[in-house]
Amino acid sequence: MNEATTGMGPGADIRLTVPPPAVVLYPSKRPPGPPRLGRALARAAAVTAALTVAGSLLGLVRDQTIARLFGAGTDSDAFLIAWTVPEMASTLLIEDAMALVLVPAFSHALARRAAGDSPDPVRSLVSATLPRLFMLLSCAAGALILGAQVVVEILAPGLTRPQLAVNCTRLTAITVLTFGISGYISAALRAHRSFLPPAAIYVAYNVGIIVTMVLLHSLWGVRAAAAGVAAGSALMVLVQLPAFVRHVAVKRRRRRSRRHGGRAPVRTARPALLGSGVLAPVILFAVCRQSQVLIERFLASSLPAGAISHLNYAQKVAQMPMVLSLMICTVTFPVVARAVADGDEAGARHRVERDLVLAAVVVLLGTALVVGYAPQVIEVLFQRGAFSAQDTAATASVMRVYALGLLGHCLVGALVRPFFSASRPIWYPAAAMAAGLLITTVAGAFAVHPWGVYGIAAANALGITVTALLLLSGLGSRVVPIHVRGVTAALGRLTVAAVAAAAAGWLLAPLVPGPLLSLGLGCLLVPGVFAVSVLVLRGPNVAELLDLTKQRFRHAR
Repeated sequence: MNEATTGMGPGADIRLTVPPPAVVLYPSKRPPGPPRLGRALARAAAVTAALTVAGSLLGLVRDQTIARLFGAGTDSDAFLIAWTVPEMASTLLIEDAMALVLVPAFSHALARRAAGDSPDPVRSLVSATLPRLFMLLSCAAGALILGAQVVVEILAPGLTRPQLAVNCTRLTAITVLTFGISGYISAALRAHRSFLPPAAIYVAYNVGIIVTMVLLHSLWGVRAAAAGVAAGSALMVLVQLPAFVRHVAVKRRRRRSRRHGGRAPVRTARPALLGSGVLAPVILFAVCRQSQVLIERFLASSLPAGAISHLNYAQKVAQMPMVLSLMICTVTFPVVARAVADGDEAGARHRVERDLVLAAVVVLLGTALVVGYAPQVIEVLFQRGAFSAQDTAATASVMRVYALGLLGHCLVGALVRPFFSASRPIWYPAAAMAAGLLITTVAGAFAVHPWGVYGIAAANALGITVTALLLLSGLGSRVVPIHVRGVTAALGRLTVAAVAAAAAGWLLAPLVPGPLLSLGLGCLLVPGVFAVSVLVLRGPNVAELLDLTKQRFRHAR
């Protein structure tokens, strides 16, 4: 084995053992001109991190409230089928498709505004796209309300109480409109580098759901949760609207250009490129990714009551490490996009490789804790009210299977961003995601009858892992020339370390009385075993990786 000493930032040398020939993933001297986080992006990362954690905690409170009030049975299953609508809408209209398309479009318009184009390119873009989007989304929401019964029959043909699911779906259908407008505003504000309102949307969303459930559950039952989804989605728009009006809708006075005799240059405003060639690959990728949930709930609808709920609770908790790991990639997406647009291959490669390893450390550490302490996590979070000990055992077992695909989910989220940073439409991510979805569907169909919810969760992990491998192998030859062999070696060592940490937690967790005390000790044990294992395996130094993360905020220029 050869050892490559790699630097992932100023003053950070990280030893990474790879097979010969040695591959330098992150040279200790930064290549000329790579993208770096400025002070504004560093503050944005801090704000995004804080509000993401707050939103995730409120999401847990929301799920705890649902579990306490409605348990894991026919009512909660019916609501979760209706919740499929906002989950799909969130992926398409907030998290993936809308952001991947509109952030570059608004950035382009802002650059032309700064160059003095007239009329104002930002206002032109808004006036050309927002009214049409509003009408399109309103029609889609109306169609969903009218066709709710058909939607439920397609999504869950074996559901015990289909009419309850239909009623809940009609309430959640409004999110197609509100999520779309919220995603549009979020993209515009992020392009303006206004990160606080977009980061707060899930805080507002979860507050709306929780308050509505608490106030109305005794009158409306589980329909109160569906009404809360609608109320929370409206709050997502309202929390961003003042900043949107201030930054985008109100035309700013421009500085007069001395070069043009005190007058700003007048050019014909062109709308940013938002053609079908750009939109279609992004939308197809987002649809294929979210369709994994549709496949799971379709297969689980034929299982005993509570299966859909167990899958949902397990997935929500298991994916928290993935959400936290992708915060870095979310903030650095504009930086990578700028590097790709400028033709700075070395800078883009440096950023992508570094973010992949940092994200993998976070998600694998969280995976080890989830696998090792699954029963304790679920008992502490959910076992109260209508959520029984049997529900805890079933959910914890499913969560351990789900966790096998967390690294894959993290890598897919991190790798797709540089793909869609390219100036040309790229279909490869959608094809890779479609391949993973096909594997999930086929494997789930074969596994659901002998293994039930465990087979569904395993099929999800298999499909997303295949997609991640396809994206990792295809990125270098299509967009950013990353060192696939070196990155894979680093991820492999981190994975082995996570397996060791998870095994230690799994063995020692039952020996400590009380779920809360056991989980608390696990939060010390698992990171310790993980760090020692990484050192033994000569993987990236965990302490220096954490120090590098701090340097992103402390030493940003």
